[in-house]
Amino acid sequence: MHYHRSEHWVVLRGTAEVIRGNDRMLIHESESVFIPKTVKHQLMNPGRIPLEVIEVQNGTYIGEDDIVRYPEED
Repeated sequence: MHYHRSEHWVVLRGTAEVIRGNDRMLIHESESVFIPKTVKHQLMNPGRIPLEVIEVQNGTYIGEDDIVRYPEED
């Protein structure tokens, strides 16, 4: 989660499994997903094909210390 930036992920190759808040979705090649700031999110590769993604960050601050990490849930 980020307080100061949103993210836009575009899948170039493979399939991405995305958790955005309470939603879980599959994003395929040439598709994208928007992650608003303050929304918990996670990106995974559920397949065998290497996942290639472009991430565009937008906000008032994009430093690495604006990352809130949560413990993995079972």
